Amino acid sequence: MADQSTQSITVEAPAADVMAVIADFEAYPQWVAAAQQVEVVEAGPDGRARRVHFVIDAGMVKDDYVLEYDWDGDRRVSWHLVQGQMQKRQEGSYTLDERGGRTEVTYRITIDTHLPLLGMFKRKAEKVILDTALKELKKRVEG
Repeated sequence: MADQSTQSITVEAPAADVMAVIADFEAYPQWVAAAQQVEVVEAGPDGRARRVHFVIDAGMVKDDYVLEYDWDGDRRVSWHLVQGQMQKRQEGSYTLDERGGRTEVTYRITIDTHLPLLGMFKRKAEKVILDTALKELKKRVEG
């Protein structure tokens, strides 16, 4: 059974600016180290991506998968796995809480792979994913 991992970071920018970077999937290979290829497969009625295809290479972890997204303005985006090679489940979200021009970004993710991983290694991998994603996002937004 998969456990949810959560981590937060404060970004010195309004929520709309943070969400604009999150929503710009085709720019991910420029700032997300593991992203080899990112392609919007389907857009929703609001123009934001509904389905996105990812090819990642994070050293020992390589995967090719499609996520489906659900947007709540500039407050929250959530997603779930539609298809994947290594993963059998991924559910996640970014929640943005803007206060005085600063935004607290909370990233939650649950990943379950086809390969069994010891709990200790799985938690370490999730922490690295969360930590890296939030730091890369902060750096991209604050530029």
